[in-house]
Order: sequence, then structure tokens, then C-alpha cells
Amino acid sequence: MNVGICYGDADRQTWMRIEVPGESTIEQAIALSGLLKQYPEIDLTVQKVGIFGKIAKLDTVVKDGDRVEIYRPIIADPKLVKRRKI
Repeated sequence: MNVGICYGDADRQTWMRIEVPGESTIEQAIALSGLLKQYPEIDLTVQKVGIFGKIAKLDTVVKDGDRVEIYRPIIADPKLVKRRKI
């Protein structure tokens, strides 16, 4: 199966397509991608993950063509940021 994996921090973004075995979970796909070595700050016990913008659990089975996303914590209140721009 072919799935996309994406993650970005403040300085760089990574998006890749990888082949995973059938019945792979989100957690397995992320491990196979190598992103955990490339971004050692990723902590899957804390950070949320999802597929195409919808939050999902690490044990969710991915489907061919899915885009797995690892989300960073929000560091600023979006309401405050919007007010500062006005």
C-alpha cells in the first residue's frame, strides 16, 4: 500500500510517500517512514495524529492513498494572534 506521511516544525516540513504492508497502523507507518529519527522531538504519546485532517488513534489501520499527519501542539492562542494582526 502507498501512503503519505507529513510533519513540519517551525523551520522545515517533510512530506513523503512510502510503501507499507497491508493492515499497517498509523503508528507502524510513521515508524517505517523514518520521521521519528529525522525529528527526535516527536512524541507520539503526547502529539495527536490524523488522516486527512481528522484526528485518529495510533492503532487506526491506514488505507491505500491515505495521508497520515503528525500534529504539533499549538504554541499561541489563535484568537490572540488574530487580534495582533488587526
